[in-house]
Amino acid sequence: MAHTIKNKSKLLARVRRLKGQAEAVERALEEERDCADVLMLVASMRGAINGLTVELMEDHIRHHVVNPDSERDETRAKGAAELIEVLRTYLK
Repeated sequence: MAHTIKNKSKLLARVRRLKGQAEAVERALEEERDCADVLMLVASMRGAINGLTVELMEDHIRHHVVNPDSERDETRAKGAAELIEVLRTYLK
C-alpha cells in the first residue's frame, strides 16, 4: 500500500480545492474580469499547488529516502530535516 493512502482524504481535499480555484479562474476569464483579479486567483492556485507539492515531497522523503524522526545517523537525520525545511520555504 502506498503511503499516500494514509493521507488520502487530506490530499483529495487539497486537490478538490485546487479544482475549485481553477474553476474560479475560468469564470473570471469568461466574465472578462480585471487582469489584476485574475492574477490574484492564479497566485492563490500557485500557492495551493505548492502546498500540495511540499506535502507529497515530504512524505516521499520520509518514506523512501530517510525519515529524520527515526534515523539513527544524526548527520542523515539532520540532512533530511533540513531538506524538508528548505522545500517548505522554497515552495511557500
